[in-house]
Amino acid sequence: MLLIVEPAGQRATRTEAEGREAYASMQRFGESLKSRGKLLAAESLASQSTAVRVHTGGGKAQVLDGPFAEAKEMIGGFFLLDCASMEEAVAIAHECPAAEWATVEVRAIGPCHDR
Repeated sequence: MLLIVEPAGQRATRTEAEGREAYASMQRFGESLKSRGKLLAAESLASQSTAVRVHTGGGKAQVLDGPFAEAKEMIGGFFLLDCASMEEAVAIAHECPAAEWATVEVRAIGPCHDR
C-alpha cells in the first residue's frame, strides 16, 4: 500500500487550479497503475477538518473533532497495489506525483500481530 502522508494544512496553501492539477496528476497515476494491472484500490481522503477520532480506552468513549492541532501530518489518500515484492512497490512509489509534495509511505499488508 502506498500511503500519501501530507503536511497538515498544505492543501489550503494551493490555489484551486493548483489543487485540481495535483488531483488530476494523481488520477493519471492511478489510471497508469490500473492499465498495468497493479491497482487494487485507490482513494483520496478529505482533509482533517472534517475528520473525527474515536478512542474507547479505559472503558470511556472519547470523540475528538478535527482539525487536530497536534497533527503535523495527515493521510491524504492511498493506493492499494498488487506487487510481487517490496522492491517493486518502492519503484512504483518513486513514480507517484505526490512524492513531490508529500511523503509516500510504502507498507505491506499483513496481520496486526506481526512485528
